[in-house]
Amino acid sequence: MEAGAEAEPLLPPRRWRANRGLWRERGGARSAAEDGAGANNDLYINQAIVFIEDAIQYRSISHRVDSKSLWLYRWYYSRTCQWILSLTITVILALAFIEEPSSLTVTSDVRYRLPAWNPPCGLTEGIELLCFLVFMIDVSVKSYLIGWKEFWKNKWLIAYILILIVSLADWIVSLSFFCKENVRIRRILRPFFLLQNSSMMKKTLKSINSTLPEMASVVLLLAVHLSLFTMFAMLLFARTKDNQQDKEWMVYFRNLPDSLTSLLVLLTTANNPDVMIPAYSKNRAYSIFFILFTVLGNLFLMNLLTAIIYNQFRGYLLKSVQSSLFRRRLGIRAAFEVLSSVKGTPASAQQSCVSVGALLQVLQKVEMDSCCKQAIMRSLKICSCGQLSAAQFQKLFEELDKYTVKQVLLVMDADKQLSERDDFFLGAINCFFILYYLLEMLLKILAMGLKRYLSYPSNRFDGLLTVILLILEIATFAVYGFPHPGWRPEFMGLLSLWDMVRLVNMLIVFRFLRIIPNMKFMALVVTTLLDLVKNLRAFAGILLVVFYAFAITGIMLFKGAVVPLGNTSAANTTHDNGTLQCGTYEQLEYWPNNFDDFAAAVVTLWDVMVVNNWQVFLDAFSRYSSPWAKIYFVVWWLISSVIWINLFVALLLENFIHKWDRCCQRESLSDIEYQQTVELMFRDVLEEPTEEELMEKLHEHPHLQLHR
Repeated sequence: MEAGAEAEPLLPPRRWRANRGLWRERGGARSAAEDGAGANNDLYINQAIVFIEDAIQYRSISHRVDSKSLWLYRWYYSRTCQWILSLTITVILALAFIEEPSSLTVTSDVRYRLPAWNPPCGLTEGIELLCFLVFMIDVSVKSYLIGWKEFWKNKWLIAYILILIVSLADWIVSLSFFCKENVRIRRILRPFFLLQNSSMMKKTLKSINSTLPEMASVVLLLAVHLSLFTMFAMLLFARTKDNQQDKEWMVYFRNLPDSLTSLLVLLTTANNPDVMIPAYSKNRAYSIFFILFTVLGNLFLMNLLTAIIYNQFRGYLLKSVQSSLFRRRLGIRAAFEVLSSVKGTPASAQQSCVSVGALLQVLQKVEMDSCCKQAIMRSLKICSCGQLSAAQFQKLFEELDKYTVKQVLLVMDADKQLSERDDFFLGAINCFFILYYLLEMLLKILAMGLKRYLSYPSNRFDGLLTVILLILEIATFAVYGFPHPGWRPEFMGLLSLWDMVRLVNMLIVFRFLRIIPNMKFMALVVTTLLDLVKNLRAFAGILLVVFYAFAITGIMLFKGAVVPLGNTSAANTTHDNGTLQCGTYEQLEYWPNNFDDFAAAVVTLWDVMVVNNWQVFLDAFSRYSSPWAKIYFVVWWLISSVIWINLFVALLLENFIHKWDRCCQRESLSDIEYQQTVELMFRDVLEEPTEEELMEKLHEHPHLQLHR
C-alpha cells in the first residue's frame, strides 16, 4: 500500500495531463453550477421585489415572472408610465371640449353666444391618433404580461382591443369625410378607457351588475304603478263640454304621452302641487288621487327601492377590503416562497424559511415609502434570529397596514403648521392693498398677540373674528360700494386691486376651518366624511363615464335644436296672445341649457339629474326636436337619479354606519389610537386568509412553479 502510495505521484506525463484536464472540467462544472445558482438567486430576488410591490399596490400577481417580463412589468407600473397613461386618458376625454362643436365660448346661451372657434380638420384627430397609439402599447403590454391563456379569460382586455379597433375605424371615416360627419361613434366609447384603467371602478360595476336584478323588479313595480294611475287619471279627468272645467285635461292629461309624463314628473315631486291645482280648484276630493299616487310611488316604492339596493349592496365595501387584503397577503406570501428558494438559505425539514440578508437585499430595491421601509428594516435589526418563518415574514409586513395612519397624522400636522404660518401673511396683504381694513388688521394682530395667553381658544376667537369682520366688510361694500366713485374695477384686468382684495378675503374665510380638527365632535364627523372620499371615487368615476356618454349622445340628437324665439315655429306654441306661458322653457329663460356643445350638455344633464323643473326640459326638447326626445331624458333620470343616487346612498350608509360605530369609542383611546381606529375600522371583521388558501392560490399561478 505504501509503495503504491509513493508511486502515485510518479504518473506518466500523458496520464497526468489527462487527470489535469479532468480536474479542470470538474472545476469548470462547479463554476458553471455556481453561475447558474447566482442567476437563479437574482431571479428569485427580482420576483420577490415585484411580488412585494404588487402587495403594496393591491395588484394581482398572475403575471409572467421571468427576468425580461419582470423588467417590463416594473417599467409598465413605474410612475412615469402610469402618469403617461393617466395623462393620455385625460387628454382624450378633454378633447370633447375643443372638438366641433367647441365649448370655447363665454356663454352657452343661444341668444348671446358668439361663433366658437373650431379646430381645423386633423388637429384633434392627430391628438387622438397619438392617444390610440399609447392605448395600443398599453393593451399589448398587458396582454403579454398575463399570457395568452389568461388573456382569453380577461373580458376587459378583449373589450379593450375591440374598442380600439372600432375607434380607429371611425377615425379613418372622419378623415375620409374631412371631419364633416355628424356621428362619431368613437366619442361615445372614450369613457371605456377610464373604466378599464381603474380596478375599483371594475369592482363597483361588478357589484352593480349583481344588484341589477333586484333593482329591475322594483323598477318594474314602479312602471306598473305609473301605468295603472295613468289609465285611471285619463278616465278621471276626461274631457267635458265645459272648457273652464277642463284645465286639468287640457294641460296634463290630454293624451297618453302627456298623462304618463305628468305623473312621472309627479313621481319625482318636481311639478307638485302644480299638476293637482286645476282639479283641486274644481273639487277638493280630487286631491285624494294625487296624494295616493305620491304616497305609494314616491314615499313607498322609491324608498323601498333604496332599501332593497342597500340590502343587496351592503357589504360591498367589506368585500372590496377583504379582496384587497387577500391580494396583499398573497403577494407577501409569494415573495416568501421565492425567497425561500434562494441558495444559502438553510431549509428546515418542517418548514421553509427566509434569511434576513436576502430580505434586506430585496427591501433595498423595492419601491415603497421610505418611512415604511425604514420601519421594516428596524424591525429586522431588532429581530435576533437569522431566519424568518412564513408567519414572521407576514407579520413583518403588517407595517404596510399601519402606514396610512401615520401618513394622515403627518398631513394633519403639516396643515396645522401651514395655517399658523400663513395667518400673518394674509393679514399683511390685506393691509397693504386697502387702508379700509386697518381696524380689522389691528384687531387680528391683537388676537394673534394674545394667543400665547389664550392658548387654543384664541385660535377659535381669531377665526370667528375674521368671519364677523368679513361679514361687516361685505355688508358695507354692498350698501356703500367702493369708496372711489367713478372707478371701474372690472376694467382693471384680472389682477386688479378689487379682484385681489376679494381673492384675499376668500382665502381668509378658509382660516376658520382650522378649528375643525380641535373640536372633537366636528372632527369626528369631518374625518369620517373625508375618509369616505377614497371609497366613493369609483362611484364618481362611473358617474363621470355616464355623464360623458349621455352628453355625447345628446349632442348627436339635439345639437342646434333649440333656437331663439322668432326663428322657429315650435317656439310659437308657447305663446298666448303674445305672452309666454308661465313655467315654459322660454318664459323661464333656460336658453343656456342646450346640447350645442359638450360643456352645455353636461350642465343640462346635471339640471335634469337634480329633477327640479326637469319637466321643462321634457316639454321643450319634445317640441323643438321630436316627442321621442322624452325617452332620452327619462332614461337619464332612471340611471342618474334613481339607480346611481340610490347606490350612492347605500354605499354612503354602509361606510358611515361602520365608521360611526367605531369612532364613537374614541373616549377610551389616545389620539394615535383614535386615528388607527378610524383608518383600520374593518380590522376586527376582516378574515385573514389561511395557509391553505394562500398556497392553493399560489399553486394555481399560471407562470410560477413552486418547489413545494
